[in-house]
Amino acid sequence: MKHYFPQGLALGLFLLMVWSGINPAMFDVWVAEMIPVVAIYLLLVFTYPKFQFSNTSYALMSVWLIMHTIGAHYTFANVPFEWFTEWWGGERNHFDRIAHFSVGFYAYPMVELLLKKKWAVPVTAGFFGLFLIMSVAAGYEIIEWWYADLAGGDAGIEFLGSQGDIWDAQKDMLADTLGAIAALVLYFLKRPDRRA
Repeated sequence: MKHYFPQGLALGLFLLMVWSGINPAMFDVWVAEMIPVVAIYLLLVFTYPKFQFSNTSYALMSVWLIMHTIGAHYTFANVPFEWFTEWWGGERNHFDRIAHFSVGFYAYPMVELLLKKKWAVPVTAGFFGLFLIMSVAAGYEIIEWWYADLAGGDAGIEFLGSQGDIWDAQKDMLADTLGAIAALVLYFLKRPDRRA
């Protein structure tokens, strides 16, 4: 069963992407949000014959793909996530913040790749994984700002997803970074490269 785990995830993600594209809340926002999802999905599918990550890596990478695909369908501010908002005691929909935290999970497969290929030693791989996520986080916030300014109106506001929080970009980058730290702690506790 575990040998078919990546294929099962790929099929499940494909079906979720199909569902997400059926009558999304805002089609132009859906297209913009799905571009990185489809790009990463296709990259993982096409590189699978040459390099396989561990099932843990595929599971961690799928968390963001799933959350971003759901967020694209509803727009992140409008995902039905009220139960969490009520439990958290806030007014903001935190689905977006949790999705940002899951971006950090990509530090795990990055370290795995670097160590399996022997392109780095563990400490360097760990720092590279962390700094990669921090760079992607900052870059994505710039893209959000650029798209919001270009699209304008409701589409720009929904894609930006700040929900009135002037510190949204900084909090998103922090969430990405904390997710990366959590993933790196998990990696160095498991040390799958020692079993390879």
